[in-house]
Amino acid sequence: MSVGPLVVEILCIFALSAYLLHKYGDWRKQHPLVTIIVFISWYFSFIIIFVLPLDVTTTFYKQCVHDSVKPSTAAPSKLNEIDTTLWVDPKVITTEDVVDSNRIRRESPPVNECHEPWSYVPENILPIIWSIVYWTSYLLTWIVMPMMKSYVSAGAFTVRGKLKAAVVENLIWYGSYLLIFGVFLIYAAVDPKIELDIQNLQVIGITASNTWGLLLLVLLLGYGLVEVPRKYWYQSKKGYLLNYIYFQLAKLSTEKSEAEEHLEDVLEDVRRVSDVIKYNHASRKNVNTIISKCPDTFQDSLVKHLDDFQDYGQRKEQTEPVMIPSEKDLVKLHSKVIYAMQSRRRTSTQWDILVEKAFELEDVKSNESNHSKNYHHTYDPNYNGLKSYICTPNVEWHWRILLMPTILKVVAVVLVIGSVMVIWCEMTFFCLSPNLSLFSIFVDSANSKNNYLVIEIICIVIMAFLSVCSYYTVFKIRIFDFYLLAPHHQTDENSLLFCGMMLCRLTPPLCLNFLSLIHLDTRTDELETAYTGVMGRHLDLLPFIQSGFNVYYPIIVAVLCLATYFHLGSRCLSCLGFQQFVGDDDMTEDMIEEGHQLMKREKRKRERALKSESRKRYIEKIKPRENGQRLENLNSHSDRSFNREAASAKFSKDSSDGEHRVEIFKDADGVDFSDNTVSHLGDGVDFSDKITSHLGDDVNDYSASGASSDSGMGRQYGRQSKGIFDDV
Repeated sequence: MSVGPLVVEILCIFALSAYLLHKYGDWRKQHPLVTIIVFISWYFSFIIIFVLPLDVTTTFYKQCVHDSVKPSTAAPSKLNEIDTTLWVDPKVITTEDVVDSNRIRRESPPVNECHEPWSYVPENILPIIWSIVYWTSYLLTWIVMPMMKSYVSAGAFTVRGKLKAAVVENLIWYGSYLLIFGVFLIYAAVDPKIELDIQNLQVIGITASNTWGLLLLVLLLGYGLVEVPRKYWYQSKKGYLLNYIYFQLAKLSTEKSEAEEHLEDVLEDVRRVSDVIKYNHASRKNVNTIISKCPDTFQDSLVKHLDDFQDYGQRKEQTEPVMIPSEKDLVKLHSKVIYAMQSRRRTSTQWDILVEKAFELEDVKSNESNHSKNYHHTYDPNYNGLKSYICTPNVEWHWRILLMPTILKVVAVVLVIGSVMVIWCEMTFFCLSPNLSLFSIFVDSANSKNNYLVIEIICIVIMAFLSVCSYYTVFKIRIFDFYLLAPHHQTDENSLLFCGMMLCRLTPPLCLNFLSLIHLDTRTDELETAYTGVMGRHLDLLPFIQSGFNVYYPIIVAVLCLATYFHLGSRCLSCLGFQQFVGDDDMTEDMIEEGHQLMKREKRKRERALKSESRKRYIEKIKPRENGQRLENLNSHSDRSFNREAASAKFSKDSSDGEHRVEIFKDADGVDFSDNTVSHLGDGVDFSDKITSHLGDDVNDYSASGASSDSGMGRQYGRQSKGIFDDV
């Protein structure tokens, strides 16, 4: 009996949550409280998903031991000879009889064949974990995170005002929950068998939360079970996927332009307010808060045009009165700025992701006809480290052109099989005898062989598939398009909070639905998981939920899957004038062509940026060399000048070296520094040879009179004369 596997799994989940939060969020820019709350919500949701399989195997082991040491009945020697089929009158069969028959069908092996699972968890630990995890997630998803999400987006300037705006914004969520809670509360109050104590009120609260989550979960599954396999199948068809990306680019281009125009209008309003409300006004602090939410370039432009010295008393002299915005107007403007910035940031991030994906697909399309089998990128991918050695052009061509499409098709087929199995189990899990749920049959088969590792793998795979299909829909369908999980630290706080809220809200009903698929939610107390013991007590308190809603509502999944498969929703929206990718529509073809032209423009823009960047790098690289060459030329010229001065000293008599040097050039006539001479100097021709060719005759006619006149000239100006090369 050891908790080692549980501790290791919890630590791995902690590392996974931290990695995902680091990948999508940016803790340096986010508020610390937002980072902590989002991490806890993700961490506890993953704990429920990955620790529940341990609860399942532990429950099977306890049931095995319980059935093996159970006291014998009247005929113990013939107990194993009894047929598992119950011969009862169909007219008097009840739900308890069905449960008992299923329990007999699922009898465990003798005690000597009950092997303790490798991940066995003591029975007093899991209930504590589930209670802490569930109630923490419950408070986060219904109280803390909705308030924080609305608090971040509120335009009020005080804590009280932000909290008030957050409550008003979340009335829809709270109203839907309170409606379900009120219905269950009335049912419990009318039933004389139910006492409304604290424990039963907790059960009603859990039931209302799980029912709300199940309502949304079935809708999300109906879309995700079809779209997730279809997504991988279309990814193997690069031409189709490229057209879809073009369509999305054209559609997003309009949204991006509208978001930028809306932001410009809002910033113009902020500029006018900033000009009206100066620093000596009481509302200037609120205006500064609004300005701090604006882009940095806009803030810099405001700083340059601020007039700190204009007094409000001077406004009386103005002919036209100026209207000062009220605090309510500033709150509305603040909300507009926050919303406009979030929309601009979201559309810009989506645009960058789609453009990168389009460039990648265009490279794949151009390399399909490459007979050299070497993959060529339009832009350098900049592979570093081990990836630069693995991703060689030949290896990358075989991977992207040959292997990846085949692998994606295989994955799509496997996902289709999984979706069909989920739909079948959702429609048949309520039937206990005979057992029609495929997942329950798989788990029973592994349990009969005491193969607990296989049970855990089956449970993890099923729950992971259900989670992917559900959470994929959250950030795919249009109603949630305002939120976006973008990698490379580009996800804003609002999207992170929304993701954590949906994880906490959908995970508990998802796990209860999974336990229903493997027939672990309708068993007696001997075969009940610790998770059901904490969150499944509504089966006893509110039996109509188990026998009615939980049985028949999931059947809607099949109807939603059919509607999604035939694109009924997209076709209806397209007929109403909304832009939808349906494949055989004139509007779709026009949007694809528009997206193609946008990609050409984006490519030209990127090429100009790359050329400008390369030009700057070239200049920065050449500049030190030119400076070094100039310094070397200066040193060379100085050495040659010094040699000439030393040679001219041979012609001097008793004057100083500087006087004789100046005298030489004073008496020399015909020294013409024309363009030809300068061009010779600039072309690197030897300095001493050129000057000697001009001055050779005058040096031979040098006289002492010249020296005396030179000395006089030096005394006349009061300083020693400069040589011609001293300025070089």
